[in-house]
Amino acid sequence: MKQICVVGVGYVGLVTGACFSDLGNKVIALDVNEQRIENLKKGIMPIYEPGLEELVKRNVKAGRLSFTTDYAEALRCTEFVFIAVGTPSGVNGEADLQYVASAAESIARNMTAPLIIINKSTVPIGTGDWVADIVKRAQPQPIDFAVVSCPEFLREGSAISDFSQPHRTVIGSFDKEAANKVAQLHLPLRAPIVITDLRTAEMIKYASNAFLATKISFINEIAEICEAYGADVKEVAAGMGYDARIGRHFLDAGLGWGGSCFPKDVKALAYMAEEKGLDPRILNNVMDVNYDRRKQVVRWTEKMVGSFSGKTIGLFGLAFKPNTDDMRDAPSIDIAHELTAAGATVRAYDPVAMNVARGILPAVQMCNDPYEAATGCDAVIIVTEWNEFKQIDLEKLKSLLKTPVIMDARNLYDPERMKEIGFTYRAIGR
Repeated sequence: MKQICVVGVGYVGLVTGACFSDLGNKVIALDVNEQRIENLKKGIMPIYEPGLEELVKRNVKAGRLSFTTDYAEALRCTEFVFIAVGTPSGVNGEADLQYVASAAESIARNMTAPLIIINKSTVPIGTGDWVADIVKRAQPQPIDFAVVSCPEFLREGSAISDFSQPHRTVIGSFDKEAANKVAQLHLPLRAPIVITDLRTAEMIKYASNAFLATKISFINEIAEICEAYGADVKEVAAGMGYDARIGRHFLDAGLGWGGSCFPKDVKALAYMAEEKGLDPRILNNVMDVNYDRRKQVVRWTEKMVGSFSGKTIGLFGLAFKPNTDDMRDAPSIDIAHELTAAGATVRAYDPVAMNVARGILPAVQMCNDPYEAATGCDAVIIVTEWNEFKQIDLEKLKSLLKTPVIMDARNLYDPERMKEIGFTYRAIGR
């Protein structure tokens, strides 16, 4: 059993801490947000993630997982400390590292024995060296430590399975002994382990996210060409996906990407390139294509209903993807703002994200179910591909709409079936 501290109890930190404790380790999760820690002690989760609440409560009950705001308490007898704090986008797209710096300084001031400090947050290339410098300067007295990069590859909505069954674990450090100890910590996951230097590990994370974002923007551009020439992008993607060099994942045309990772990471990588005098043309175009999807969906909906002034539009889904309540950079935000700015009333339903969305979209009327959201609407836009929308009663839905218009921005339904029922229906690239 290892003694582990995880700094930050957001998506990455809480999942990391809960999963390591479930492997039999003693984990203490720390956050400077006192209310969040108090809630966790009462069993109240700060985020929605399938299976997480059960995992946390089970390991708290077993005495393997605990929570604190006190660095001195958290670092007592600890060998590994993970930094899993937010790295949001700054004004120019750069990663804001203020929370990483604060965590590093607090660790330095409170450590009493040698530590392995592991950057789990997504951080710019060179941050590991920077964290080491911060710790050296902030230590009251010199104590040995090593800095390791171990970037996370967790997808919201499937984070627990992603932790437990990873495709690979990436470990970067200039200290071979520390890297091997972190590798040993991950051995129970039985996944390939890539050991490299600090900067290469940091780059692997950015390059991975940028490539996946590129695949999504690529298939959305292909979707427009498919539509122009009468091809079906879903069949195109399926045919492409059989090629092992391409793969089927991340080839679903639709509204593009959002959330906490792809937007900030692609921006940050482009910023890093520009800082070195490079021209990241592909990355910039990937972002342009992605954000244009949101405006395009609004334009397509307007063509079907006419002017939005005085119209009511329903949104099915608000979270940036299914199985999460995360509204960070969700396409629904831009779409709702575009609609209300054009004079529309917006109604919406999401299975889990509405409590979060209320504070972000106060002008949107939140409804109890999709049928309520559709009642009296001039059109419905499918924004998030929640499972409950896939088998919705389409006949009932049609009867509730003022005009039977569906803008399917996630390609959930069969176009021929929608025509048979009597919908004015548009999908993406079909």
